[in-house]
Amino acid sequence: MTGPRRRRYRYRGRSRYGSVWRNPAPARFRRESLTERVLILLVVAVVLGITIGLILPRVNGGVGRLTGRYTATGDAAQTLQSLTVDDHSRPGRQYRRESFGFKETDEDGNGCNVREDVLTRDLTDLRTTTPGGCKVASGRLQDPYTGRTIEFVRGPKTSSAVQIDHVVALENAWRSGASKWDTARRYRFGNDPYNLLAVDGPANQAKGSASADYWLPENKDYQCSYVARQIAVKDKYSLSITSSEKQAMLAVLHTCPGQPLPQDR
Repeated sequence: MTGPRRRRYRYRGRSRYGSVWRNPAPARFRRESLTERVLILLVVAVVLGITIGLILPRVNGGVGRLTGRYTATGDAAQTLQSLTVDDHSRPGRQYRRESFGFKETDEDGNGCNVREDVLTRDLTDLRTTTPGGCKVASGRLQDPYTGRTIEFVRGPKTSSAVQIDHVVALENAWRSGASKWDTARRYRFGNDPYNLLAVDGPANQAKGSASADYWLPENKDYQCSYVARQIAVKDKYSLSITSSEKQAMLAVLHTCPGQPLPQDR
């Protein structure tokens, strides 16, 4: 007769209390652990690859160019390529918003300042304070920057809900060449409806004087139109752009092949 089979143990080494032995894991358990580890590594590799593919072109301009992120077609893209790139602009004088005379001209001669003209153009369900008058009392704005609908009501505490934005900000224009203009040209720029939009007040405040490489509308459906209008305005007034600004614009236009320029009206 043979005695009971001895169970085999694997030596783990010594501890402070003497030799330590352990029971080896079953082969099935070891195989399942190995399979799980391989699957986890594969999932991590896939996630890492996707993350790098999405983020790296945005961080590294060279990689973005290789992947085609900065290629675009259409009138807006072609006009962008014709703009002067200047990364070292040094305005001779300090920027002052008053230099552009916003609301101080009446180009169309209708007796209304440009804010009222833009509100009249961009709002629906419009009511004026007097029949046939200039001042807008109320209306509804489908805001391009946020995509939300804003009910505008004129008043000391409510008028700021809708503001008039210079699509190419005045300070940006100043740095891009307007500091060298005469007063008449700056006034034309500051009151040109082509560069003005009625928009959500807080969104306008958040934008400030930022260019496209620092700020874009949160409404992604409007970003291509926004960039196209900036390009058109800069082309109209022979304003320059920076390399970073151009790259940001191309990245947006890449998402909308054939993007046209807005009509000047």
